[in-house]
Amino acid sequence: MDSPLETEVKIRIDEPAPVARSIEAAGFSITQPREFESNTLYDTPNRSLLSAGVLLRLRQSGGRFMITWKGRSKPGPHKTRPEIETTIGSLAALDQILHELGYAPVFRYEKYRRIYQAAGDAGVVTMDETPIGNFLELEGGGEWIDRTAARLGFAPSDYILDSYFRLYLAHCARSGTKPLNMVFASKQSGASGA
Repeated sequence: MDSPLETEVKIRIDEPAPVARSIEAAGFSITQPREFESNTLYDTPNRSLLSAGVLLRLRQSGGRFMITWKGRSKPGPHKTRPEIETTIGSLAALDQILHELGYAPVFRYEKYRRIYQAAGDAGVVTMDETPIGNFLELEGGGEWIDRTAARLGFAPSDYILDSYFRLYLAHCARSGTKPLNMVFASKQSGASGA
C-alpha cells in the first residue's frame, strides 16, 4: 500500500495579524480558529527513526488526539514525504502502547495554530505561533503552493523545508542555549531533549 504524500513549505513571518488579513483578502476563510497544539515525537533509545528521517508523533489539538507517521522526505523545491495520520481515542493509552513497543518521548513542541482554506481549494494554509517565531505552512500540490505563496507576497526563496525540530535545534545553536523542548516558557518540564 502506498502512503499518501504530504507536500508543504513553511514561511517565517513577523506579525500574524497583517498576514492573516492578506490570507483573508486572498479568499481564504478560517476553518479552525486559533487553537493550542501539543506534539510529542517518539523514537527508540538509539534514535533509529530520527537517523532514518522518519517521524512518529502524538498530537493533542483541542479535544482531538492523533498519531502520525511520516516517512523520509523526497528532494525537491517543496517538502514532500509519505504521511499516515489518524485520530485516536486516548493519548495516554497510545503513549503506553508506544512505550511497550520500545519507543519513548524524545522531543515536545507546542504551537498555536489557525487553519485557513478557500472554497473548492485542495490546499490548506496554516498559521503557527511557536516559541521560536511565527510561521505559515502551505500544504497542497507544488503548483498550488507556489501560486498561493505568490498571492500572499512570498517567493520560493522564502520557503523553509525543515521540520520544527530542526528549526528549534538551529535556533538553540544561534542563541547558545541547550536544546530541551520547544515549549512556551511556562511549560519547560516533560520529555527529555533530543
